[in-house]
Amino acid sequence: QVQLVESGGGLVQPGGSLRLSCAASVFGSVDYATGWFRQAPGNAREGVSCISGRGGRPYYSDSVKGRFTISRDNDQSVAYLHLNDLKPEDTAVYYCAATLGQYLMMRSYNIFGPGTQVTVSS
Repeated sequence: QVQLVESGGGLVQPGGSLRLSCAASVFGSVDYATGWFRQAPGNAREGVSCISGRGGRPYYSDSVKGRFTISRDNDQSVAYLHLNDLKPEDTAVYYCAATLGQYLMMRSYNIFGPGTQVTVSS
């Protein structure tokens, strides 16, 4: 059974940074792509970033472009999401996800971790 485990969330002040990690054995395979999603209370889950297993051109949603950076280390089977210049509206549960499908199609992601809470507040 495929398992993804996120870590690195927490409370940070506006303008601060965090690095989210996602450990998953499948990220040792170039066949699996990595996606990051988030869900704030009362909102639908939003796809914020993704990258292919071969390190193809990453995708970022307009709301995080220029502030978040996705990466992965296939040798360590870990993916990362670097969050910079955080804003209160970035507050959400962040989920790591995997897919064998088209990496740019956020609807293709069908394996999710339990999530990690990110709270941006002064």
